[in-house]
Amino acid sequence: MKALFIGGTGTISQGVAVRAREAGWDVWLLNRGNRQDRVVSGVTSLKGDINADEAGVAALIKDMHFDVVVDFIAFVPEQLERDVRLFTGKTGQFIFISSASAYQKPLNHYRITESTPLVNPLWEYSRNKIACEEFLMDQYRTKGFPVTIVRPSHTYDDRYLPVAIHGKKGSWQVVDRILKDKPVLVHGDGTSLWTLTHSSDFAKAFVALLGNPLALGETFHITSDESLSWNQIYDSLGSALGKTVHKYHVATDFLAACDPEYSGTLLGDKAHTVVFDNTKIKRILPDFTTSVSFAEGARRCVRYLLDNEQSQIPDPDFDAFCERIIQVQEAARSAYFASITR
Repeated sequence: MKALFIGGTGTISQGVAVRAREAGWDVWLLNRGNRQDRVVSGVTSLKGDINADEAGVAALIKDMHFDVVVDFIAFVPEQLERDVRLFTGKTGQFIFISSASAYQKPLNHYRITESTPLVNPLWEYSRNKIACEEFLMDQYRTKGFPVTIVRPSHTYDDRYLPVAIHGKKGSWQVVDRILKDKPVLVHGDGTSLWTLTHSSDFAKAFVALLGNPLALGETFHITSDESLSWNQIYDSLGSALGKTVHKYHVATDFLAACDPEYSGTLLGDKAHTVVFDNTKIKRILPDFTTSVSFAEGARRCVRYLLDNEQSQIPDPDFDAFCERIIQVQEAARSAYFASITR
């Protein structure tokens, strides 16, 4: 069985490539070839920029047919329109990686199934994923395009430490603040529940969908069954580092007002309690369980960061942002108490 992964070297897709190879799939990657250190042994690589050179990619795959094509790097409907042009008649199944952030915000019910409405007025990224899903399902219904949709939720690997609030240069500055006993920003009171899934666990279930006729025309989310509060998540990071995390709680609305980027990533996603019902994917793979707890995942991530200096990227802008937020909130607290003691 032959699968083409568009991308194939990312947080999710590399884990899937490893698992697919272990399951005996003939895996091909289509990407720009910029991340050779992330290419899984035994795969075949096609070098091409699908976003910039559709004609070149069409020439590359002219005489090829795949049992499955997976697009890991599509974010807007125009990219899926291109995929339909390229792969109609060339694959028995096309899998689109959507996002669980597309689910209704705010939620009517904390427990999420695949039938939970898709509507997120707070994050353009999520709205684009919804539009992608709608386009592909229309192609399935009207033209028989063999689509399967998968919605991950905050999937990470050993190289990517998942935190809620960080700067543009990644998570290292959060780790640095913990190591230096500086306060770490946590949105709200830190008690909302969140689900973190290691990419190796995600890959177990995902590979069961490859070439599976029961998955055609269907949508699945694949997540861990472990739900933790953000306070617990940060405490797990502290435990992995051998440090106590000095959590500094800040209202999510205030964070989003100070930096509009958090309107999407917090108000439109991580500030909401989410618990996923994985019954549907377990009907496809009845023995599916996740084996990497976040306590273990945090230890792996921390070990990688501490062992690889190139991943320790300072982010003075984010550090200054944290200090300003704390200073302003503390000043407001002092001003309030001063006002009631006059």
